[in-house]
Amino acid sequence: MKRPDPIAEFQRVFAKAKKTEQDPYEATAMMLATADAEGRPSARMVLLKTVDERGFAFYTNFQSRKAEQLEANPQAALTWYWATLDLQVRAEGPVTRVPDEEADAYFATRPRGSQLGAWASKQSRPLSSRAKLLARVAKVEARHLGREIPRPPFWGGYRLSPERMEFWHNRLNRLHDRYLYLRDEESGWSRQRLYP
Repeated sequence: MKRPDPIAEFQRVFAKAKKTEQDPYEATAMMLATADAEGRPSARMVLLKTVDERGFAFYTNFQSRKAEQLEANPQAALTWYWATLDLQVRAEGPVTRVPDEEADAYFATRPRGSQLGAWASKQSRPLSSRAKLLARVAKVEARHLGREIPRPPFWGGYRLSPERMEFWHNRLNRLHDRYLYLRDEESGWSRQRLYP
């Protein structure tokens, strides 16, 4: 019997979503839920950048609120919903930083404007005006004129390594199909159907 593999299943439906969603970014958009050291939750949309057998990676400023929460409480949850497929996927598990070499490689693929923005933004900190932000971008741009822009030391990635994943498919009369995958360190993934 074939062993359950929710990452491979995710990759299959993610490939479909990238073809069916109107905007490619809509397929990569995911809700990231974190909690601070006291357990107060926070959620926001981020973009999935890579998925492989290790899990799901996204990138941010390490001084952002989400990063501060992940450093204090390195557990998180992700949710995707693709309207064109009528499908929701959830993943929960521990979060670790992406190695510097992977973050460097990803940062090099970003548009130059996004690279400049990463240097200029004090993410999640108070900002007196948009003009101040644009002045910071101009200053960073002048500093790197005619040169490649390196990854800021305060910017990088996180990877959620799922221990629990659920696939929810909308069905008639709210009799949805739900499949729960649980990871066991010794035996790998198990799969069970849930009541809707």
